[in-house]
Amino acid sequence: MFTNQTWPTPSKPDSGQEPTNRQRRRLIGGAIGGAVVALLSYSGRVMAQEAAAPGDPFILLLKGIYGPVVDAPDLGLSTVDLNDSSYTTTKIYPVFGITGSTNDENQGNNAVGNFYVRAGPMTQTGGKLCAYEIPGGAMAMRFTDGGFSSIPHPDGHGGQFMEGTFELTVLEANGIYGAFQGGHNHMVDKLQKLADGSFDELCFCVISQYQFP
Repeated sequence: MFTNQTWPTPSKPDSGQEPTNRQRRRLIGGAIGGAVVALLSYSGRVMAQEAAAPGDPFILLLKGIYGPVVDAPDLGLSTVDLNDSSYTTTKIYPVFGITGSTNDENQGNNAVGNFYVRAGPMTQTGGKLCAYEIPGGAMAMRFTDGGFSSIPHPDGHGGQFMEGTFELTVLEANGIYGAFQGGHNHMVDKLQKLADGSFDELCFCVISQYQFP
């Protein structure tokens, strides 16, 4: 690693250049040092923002067509096993109170994580498990029995919409979401079963530390 020391150079009497070179080196060194300090300060602020705990509640959007889980990640959760081939996945977008959520026109355009749920219609609650992979940690949840109400209707293209709400209990939460373990997730869902049998999701998730009765 280079230091602030300079290589010795032959003296040039009466050249008048050496004082100028020393001054130049001092100016350059000072500018570089200032830039490094500014960069470290900025990086520290960014890291702090990325590690910031979410609001209570915070809101996520599940959006997109469900697909198979490929190269299942280790979420550090014991409740779900994403390697058992029964899970399907779609994308998570930030809405409110979480890293990535904004108030500008680009809100919701950039996915920040992945949602995993056992394959099959969301209406088959019966103890169904799901998991959220989001910045700073992960959560595992269980759909509560009887916690679903819906109004099905045709989509006009050979498929069907299923609109309603779900209630879920947060079974596990790690990372910056630890305080939400034992909390609640209220889903407002518009799930579309397409004519080809696949499912297209549009679901808002209001996640809080409040324990739903």
